[in-house]
Amino acid sequence: MLRKRGFVCLGLATHRRYSHVPVMLNIVSILIGLVTLAAGLVAFLPLLGWLNWFVIPVGIVGAAVGALSSSNGGRNLNIVLIVIFTLRLMLGGGIF
Repeated sequence: MLRKRGFVCLGLATHRRYSHVPVMLNIVSILIGLVTLAAGLVAFLPLLGWLNWFVIPVGIVGAAVGALSSSNGGRNLNIVLIVIFTLRLMLGGGIF
């Protein structure tokens, strides 16, 4: 294993070239979670429960992005939001 200018060289492959990407994915996941939270709070109003049909897939995308990151904060935030808004959707019968 050679060390050369901050890169780890193992044969032909070099690692740690883009070490900032997993951290950035967690930040993106948290931002998606905050957008999901804002839209989900609007969906808690009576007669706007149908909005959860759009909020839940956004949360799923945020959880997927968070799963690609190096830490679990964004993923966990989106999973909690998905569960809460799914329960709200079930209580409203899928529409209300």
